[in-house]
Amino acid sequence: MTRSKGRYLSHSSLLLGGILFFQFFLASPAAHGQYGNNQQGLRANDVQMGYCDFRSLEFTVFSDAKAKARLDRQSVARLYDKGRKLENWKTSTEDSVLSFCVDVGDYDLDISAVGYLTEHREVRVDATLYNIKVQIVLQKDPTAVDLNASDSDLPPNTRRDVKSAASALKNSNFKEAQKRLERAYRVAPSSSQINFLLGYLCLMQKDFEKSESYLTRAALVDPRGVQTLTMLGRVQLQREHYGDARKTLEQAVEANSGYWVAHNLLADAYLHLKEYDKARQQAQFALDEGKGAASVAQLILGQALADLGQTQEGLQTLKRFLETNPNNPAVPQVKDLIAEIEKRASGQGAAGEVRTATDLALAASVPSLPPSAWGPPGVDDVKPLANVDVPCPYNQVIDMSGQRVKELVDSITQFAATEEMVHEQLDPVGKPITKETRKFNYVASITEATPGLLAVDEYRDLRYGISDLPDRIVTSGFMSLALIFHPDMRENFQITCEGLGEWHGQATWLMYFRQRKDKPNRFAEFTVGSDSYPINMKGRAWITADTFQIVRIESELMDRVPLLAVQHQIAEYGPVHFQRKNIDLWLPQSVDLYFELNRRRYYRRHSFDHFMLFAIDSQEKPGTIKDAPQSSPGQPPAPGSTDASKAPSGDL
Repeated sequence: MTRSKGRYLSHSSLLLGGILFFQFFLASPAAHGQYGNNQQGLRANDVQMGYCDFRSLEFTVFSDAKAKARLDRQSVARLYDKGRKLENWKTSTEDSVLSFCVDVGDYDLDISAVGYLTEHREVRVDATLYNIKVQIVLQKDPTAVDLNASDSDLPPNTRRDVKSAASALKNSNFKEAQKRLERAYRVAPSSSQINFLLGYLCLMQKDFEKSESYLTRAALVDPRGVQTLTMLGRVQLQREHYGDARKTLEQAVEANSGYWVAHNLLADAYLHLKEYDKARQQAQFALDEGKGAASVAQLILGQALADLGQTQEGLQTLKRFLETNPNNPAVPQVKDLIAEIEKRASGQGAAGEVRTATDLALAASVPSLPPSAWGPPGVDDVKPLANVDVPCPYNQVIDMSGQRVKELVDSITQFAATEEMVHEQLDPVGKPITKETRKFNYVASITEATPGLLAVDEYRDLRYGISDLPDRIVTSGFMSLALIFHPDMRENFQITCEGLGEWHGQATWLMYFRQRKDKPNRFAEFTVGSDSYPINMKGRAWITADTFQIVRIESELMDRVPLLAVQHQIAEYGPVHFQRKNIDLWLPQSVDLYFELNRRRYYRRHSFDHFMLFAIDSQEKPGTIKDAPQSSPGQPPAPGSTDASKAPSGDL
């Protein structure tokens, strides 16, 4: 039986032949003063149980007013009381309804959803109004790729695979998306939707040749599909097939003249073909159709104007792009281009066109991807889809998620489960060479013997020994990754909010974290023999916008350490209902681990089922494990719990 005990958090531990292992500290002084419960913006008279004492303000959110189609995903609203300088946040119900209790006054409203433009309204509530109902129509973000279209001719199981693949793609889970789409493709190879999603997947993986092949098939089936044609044109531009891109994108703007993204990419194709006036016209079309959302079209417009001899107009346009897009990844190349144009205008540079080594239109709109194909993309390489227009309630997210993590600590000390492990050794492109599975009885406890110092104990009945485990590697402690957001731990990390995302249709705040350089590493340590190395971690968490629960967290190494080149892990959490006790606990559901150890690549998945509650004496502190087991092979999880192999999931 393995056990991580003492003052260490054994987090994604690796034990190779009894020599190589991790030890992760979770010991930090309490820092509640810096992260106080700052909730000035929360209204005390918010909606409770569906009614208000005085006035109510109710919004119904639609995606199509004519068809009376309500929004098919969760939205988030921020209502700001101008007079009292208070803000309130709400997430929509299943019926896309948002309700607030309000007083007389003036309010600012922002409603946001992933894939849609944020809608801003000014609302006045006077003394004559009591129950105010307003319909809000959100406009689709034209830059967002719609992955949700379904082919009604597909068999039900295949439609489910396509839907799951689309959800995986939204969250950059490319391995799951590829598995689902390949299975769907075998059933319906001529489906335009399946070919489109495969083309999008290959584009994200930078396999442009395959992407063009799939998208070409999708366009043949649906020659008026502007999204397919636009993406195909983008790929052809990426492959420097400018003549083909021109034909494809001309077809796209003919299919939908109001789609500014197609106009912008067509302008890029004309620019490469030295048809500068046409490039200028198409870039201007994009700006006119897309308004503020199309500001990236200033890149092509500025270059086209400069090539047409209108140097100052071109420079002004490029500088406006820098002013309106200060965080765009193409900013460094744009600055270089401006410097070259100014140099040429002053007579110091050679006459003729000025170009950067990068296609600015593509660099400004497509994220960079890592060269590695065997694991998931890095947390800094591909960001999930997010709406960045709505301001993030940072303090509220940090404070409430910290409370939820404290509840997770209590929950972990109350349950046992059956743990299933799948282990694969991978080849350089990520295909399994070997595959093995194991099952264990699993018990964990987290105690706080000293304020601010958490100790984690894990118990597994290995039944045999380390030499019988796949590749002699032990992994443990990963379920505690969410403890990064614990109030006693988070001061050691720099945490920022990246915007409003989603996870399985639920609105989530995307919170990015990385180990602070000015703080000691108290979370992770890698030990080889008698030598120890701190492991600095970075990652991203998906935190629900309504309940502030962490539903997914992804992390990886900031720097390589000896023997360990890659360690990428994805943990998912969710509610488990215990029927006999009639309670719900938020518990780890699964963890995916990708690691490169001693130049060998591995994938391991841990998943939990057959959850059980411990028997707890009424005099004991809640969450204390009664009669915790000792470290001896084959011992059951703990007295007072039922056999994991016989208990149904989530029941005692």
